Amino acid sequence: MKNNLLYLLLLLSTHAFAQSPKEKGLNSINKESAEAYITFLAHDLLEGREAGKRGSRIAAEYIKSVLQGIGIKPYPETYYQSFEAYSKERQKRTRFYVHPDTIAKYREEDAHRKLELKNVLGYIEGKNKNECVIIGAHYDHLGIDESLANDKIYNGADDNASGVSAVLQIAKAFLMSGEKPEHSIIFAFWDGEELGLLGSEYFMLSYNSSVKIKGYLNFDMIGRNNNETKPKQVVYFYTEAHPAFGEWLKDDIICYDIQLEPDYKPWDKPIGGSDNASFAKRDIPVIWYHTDGHPDYHQPGDHVEKINWEKLVSITKAAYLNLWNLANLDKY
Repeated sequence: MKNNLLYLLLLLSTHAFAQSPKEKGLNSINKESAEAYITFLAHDLLEGREAGKRGSRIAAEYIKSVLQGIGIKPYPETYYQSFEAYSKERQKRTRFYVHPDTIAKYREEDAHRKLELKNVLGYIEGKNKNECVIIGAHYDHLGIDESLANDKIYNGADDNASGVSAVLQIAKAFLMSGEKPEHSIIFAFWDGEELGLLGSEYFMLSYNSSVKIKGYLNFDMIGRNNNETKPKQVVYFYTEAHPAFGEWLKDDIICYDIQLEPDYKPWDKPIGGSDNASFAKRDIPVIWYHTDGHPDYHQPGDHVEKINWEKLVSITKAAYLNLWNLANLDKY
């Protein structure tokens, strides 16, 4: 009888402290993984990950290998979405384009520039295959400037290896939860953002519209402090027509003791600044995390040792909880 009572108490105790699927995923997000991803992507050997160059191709292969290693499937059939970007010859200083009509025009000219680029795309199939949500970050940066006197490499630890680390950790967290989401999730790593949002724009131009995109969550620079006296600050942009996005974060900060002090920025159509624009201009609801500019923005000094790891991990956890809602709620 005594042994049975002890067993019952143990069983009740275990049940009381059992983690929910959502919490299992949340607790898998950590500094060690973030540091490993960012340190590799921002290493000098990747030469600043300039779109179309060797360092960017190495970064794409690394991201693909991480997705494979954690068990994320490719989207739709391979991890790479290859595409071309065209512009006029260098002296005319025009931006690159991925729209097929513009590319056709440039191909008729004798002198034009062409880049071979690739997005990296992973996938978790949901119970409802007719709807999906997308989470993304660009992995390209500014490359090398041989004319610089000292540090010549734009390592881009914050811009945007920090965002890539968040998407990778969140992908793993969803698998660790052990629960299939209601809506499918695409994990996107965009190429060519620094040249004009090329990867995300190409994705949307070629997307199979038979599967509805319910929302997009974006990261661009989430690892630094704009004001060193406010180490928990983050700017939280979201589509104003969906006030639930703001309430989610407020509630999760309290419920899960997330150490963030958000600057809430509801925006009618958040089309500025980053890859969120490719979605917002098509009326897809958007959430975008950003920690504002800093002295090393688009400078060679954007190094790993300057990352605020505590804030980066907190943002990643908050965004995981956002995505859990995006992927599992029918209305928001």
